[in-house]
Amino acid sequence: MIARYTRPAMGKIWSDENKFSIWKEIELLACEAQAQLGETGITKEEAAWIRSHADFTVDRINEIEAVTNHDVIAFLTCMAEYIDRDVPDGDKKPSRWVHYGMTSSDLGDTALSYQISQALDIIIDDVKQIGKICKRRAFEFQNTLCVGRTHGIHAEPMTFGMKFGSWAWAMKRAAVRLQQAREVAATGAISGAVGTYSSIDPFIEQYVCKQLGLKPDPLSTQVLARDRHAQVATALGCCAASLESIAMQVRLLQETDCIEAEEPFKKGQKGSSAMPHKRNPITVERVCGLSRVIKANTQVAYDDVALWFERDISHSSAERTALTDSFIALDYICDKMRWILDGLQTYPEAMKANLGKTRGLIFSSKVLLALVNTGITREDAYVIVQRNAMDTWHDVQQAKQGPTFRERLESDPECTLDATTLDTIFDPWDFLTRKDIVFDRLQELSF
Repeated sequence: MIARYTRPAMGKIWSDENKFSIWKEIELLACEAQAQLGETGITKEEAAWIRSHADFTVDRINEIEAVTNHDVIAFLTCMAEYIDRDVPDGDKKPSRWVHYGMTSSDLGDTALSYQISQALDIIIDDVKQIGKICKRRAFEFQNTLCVGRTHGIHAEPMTFGMKFGSWAWAMKRAAVRLQQAREVAATGAISGAVGTYSSIDPFIEQYVCKQLGLKPDPLSTQVLARDRHAQVATALGCCAASLESIAMQVRLLQETDCIEAEEPFKKGQKGSSAMPHKRNPITVERVCGLSRVIKANTQVAYDDVALWFERDISHSSAERTALTDSFIALDYICDKMRWILDGLQTYPEAMKANLGKTRGLIFSSKVLLALVNTGITREDAYVIVQRNAMDTWHDVQQAKQGPTFRERLESDPECTLDATTLDTIFDPWDFLTRKDIVFDRLQELSF
């Protein structure tokens, strides 16, 4: 992922420096476990020497890899140079115990699991923060009337707080999925060439994993099965899709013909190089754009699950790019959505004006039910309501100032509803007598 969309903490996790630091720690823990087990020749003193002298530089690893064409061997060679540097000539080199009985995937996959855990901790916190903001703002707008829309068409009255409330629940579901994915991904394997522990005792795996906060894979085949990583990518993709859904709605709300809300517009910000009046929804559009990358990368993760026999490395190059980019991009859009939703500018007067834009048509469902209550069939009631609604809609389309929907009903001899009933029907709050039930449920939501 390019630097433009990389936040420092997440970028650090996926840096070569962090990856090799984790590799180093795994190798040191394995040496200490070998010394503790006492089945090989390594002593506790040698393990201590290795820990105190082991080091690396990314530049040196890259220099060696240019020759070896093997990143793990390059890393081990570099670290051995540091471990053995101060060993007197003629003495046995302590570095010989590093990577003892291990294979490359033991190191790489276990480290990747640790990186995924680190990254998911950040993402989960990001999502919880967004959820808390949405919950808080839901109650802020609990009693702010707006029109609900289905298919983009005015439907019935609701409150703007319900939008924030639905977003809060979406973030809760996202947090749960991400936590479940973390539990599945927090797995290590140090089991040798094809997972048989042929040259390494299972105690080494248990020891290393425990120190890293991972669980040993019950049966690895040199690599950790990539369905684990696919579940992670799926959780990231679902989260991105939810954020995109919210961002899309903000974009729609910011349309000039709607303008019920808009993303923050900072002092000094410019909207268009050609049209100075513009305040474009560029940040939510960026969220929608990057979500496409994250969602697309889930397919890469699915394709990585099927490997030849016990392993190949067709997954390696793909996930180095796709998995890293997904984490970095999701962290970025989480940060942007947190800023957008916390500072979302809202316009209740515009919401009120939009409620009346269709001249009462949004009350049609209540009229239908009231007519049914008079004893006529639903079909007959529907004809009466739709006839008057379509005439009103024609005037709205043509920007004519004809009779309102209620006025048409009052002059329709087949509509037998009295003025008192119509007063109740055309009160938007009559739709919302039970709205508090959703806010009572929201009150119990925790992150």
